[in-house]
Amino acid sequence: MVNESRSVPYRSADYLKSAEDIADYLNAALEDGDERVLLLALRNATDAIGGMSELARRSGLSRESLYRTLSKEGNPRLSSLRAILGAFGVELSVRPRAA
Repeated sequence: MVNESRSVPYRSADYLKSAEDIADYLNAALEDGDERVLLLALRNATDAIGGMSELARRSGLSRESLYRTLSKEGNPRLSSLRAILGAFGVELSVRPRAA
C-alpha cells in the first residue's frame, strides 16, 4: 500500500495569530543567541501580519528600509527594532539572566 498523502511545508507565520504568539516566538528566537535566528523570526512575524507593506504601514518605516533591515545581512538599529516590534503589538524589555 502506497501512502498518497503529501506533506505541507511548515510556515511559522501560520501559527502566529496574536501579539502573544509573536512575543513568545520572538523570545524563543532571542534565547537561541544567534542574531540570524532573530532576523528570520522577525521575517516570519512579518509574514504573519500580512507582509512588508503591512509592516511598513504599521511601523512608519519604508519598505526598502525594512527589506534591508530584515535581510540575512541585516543589522537593525534599536529605533528600527522598536518600531518593528511595535507594529507586531509587542515591546522590547530587559530581565535579569537566570542563574
